[in-house]
Amino acid sequence: MQPRAEDPALRLAIVERARQRGFTQFALAPDDAIDARPGETVLRVRPEGIDRGGGQPLLPVVRIADAAELDRAVASVPAGGLVVLEWTSDRVIPLENAIAARGRSFQIWTLARTHAEVPGSLGALEHGADRVLVGVRSPEEVDRLEALVEGALPTGLEWLEAPILRVEAAGIGDRVLVDTTSLLRPAEGLLIGSAAAFLFHVASEAIGSMFSRPRPFRVNAGAAHSYVLMADGSTRYLAELGPGDAVLAVEPRGSARSVRVGRVKVERRPMVVVVADDAGTERTVFLQEAETVRLSTAAGRVATTSLHAGLAVAGVRLPAARHLGRAISETIEER
Repeated sequence: MQPRAEDPALRLAIVERARQRGFTQFALAPDDAIDARPGETVLRVRPEGIDRGGGQPLLPVVRIADAAELDRAVASVPAGGLVVLEWTSDRVIPLENAIAARGRSFQIWTLARTHAEVPGSLGALEHGADRVLVGVRSPEEVDRLEALVEGALPTGLEWLEAPILRVEAAGIGDRVLVDTTSLLRPAEGLLIGSAAAFLFHVASEAIGSMFSRPRPFRVNAGAAHSYVLMADGSTRYLAELGPGDAVLAVEPRGSARSVRVGRVKVERRPMVVVVADDAGTERTVFLQEAETVRLSTAAGRVATTSLHAGLAVAGVRLPAARHLGRAISETIEER
């Protein structure tokens, strides 16, 4: 992140907002009075190039206007080296060409003209640039940038198998389909529940039924009031999800990744409430009654039409108290 405001005090305010949002790498003016904190990297941007400190040589910024300039820039970088590229016209295809040409033998840094260019720069050919420098002119732009980039995924999820106490009809309710822009594996799904303290693993529809085709981009997630775990570790109500939101797609006790919501569809359908035992506390999830809606178990995925008392279903424990989806420390009871 490169604060570009003219006022030095405003640049400092941008850095502080960025720190609050979890950013740890900054490209600053030579005279900005900011020292790196533990875990942070501070670069200095000079007219002749980027200063990494520590006596390392300055990195010149190579401006790329056509294919010939890109070829020369890539060819000039030694194995294990680094090149900083600035686009004057096209930016996506030339970056892909540079990534494809290098293998993984040297680093590519790029300069983004606006925060909207950052996701494309980080995701080109699934690898992206090793570092993207983007100018930020206000603290509010930091918030917009944060919404565009993927942060660290939640780690250390506490998985357990909770035995079902009962499954009961719950009338007609508004259930939420979450369609993602990624294809989901059969074992992947979303973490859903009525209480933030315990979320059930609701599997994707990557496997269909005798009477329906697979929908590998879809999770029939549950009732509108339910919590869903987002990719940044916060929770949100299913009714609040919208296109572009990043949710956590996860396999029980396995891999996790961020996927984006492409569409949310809410329809009225017959529901069941699944009540499971979490160490003496009853936990619930409201789901559509259908053969394609499945909870995960140690033996595989089981449809809501086949769930029964005594069957243990997979879920995770999380901090119960939340404010706007973020975990906080306070006394709380959810029923």
